[in-house]
Amino acid sequence: MNELLGVNIAEGGAAALVTLVVLLIFLGRLVPRSVLEDVRKDRDARVAEILAERDTWRDAHRESERARMEAQSQVGELLELSRTADHVLRAIRGEVPGDAMDQTVAAPPS
Repeated sequence: MNELLGVNIAEGGAAALVTLVVLLIFLGRLVPRSVLEDVRKDRDARVAEILAERDTWRDAHRESERARMEAQSQVGELLELSRTADHVLRAIRGEVPGDAMDQTVAAPPS
């Protein structure tokens, strides 16, 4: 455990310790606190941005679903009105014989 890269740290003394610190800095394992804080701030900013975007999409989906359900209910009402109008027109067609709407008088579609 006292060996690092084949060198006994206890025998090297201060030179081994300085070498170890320099090696850790070059490998990126040892960074200044300011760099670490900058990285953390950047990460937190990205996370906040992603969360805001997620919330925006969630709100857009909810609004879209509300609009879809409203449109669906309106289509149901329009369908009921068209059935009523169809029923009225069929009743009128049966009451007025010889009318252009009568099947016996109307020309067949071409």
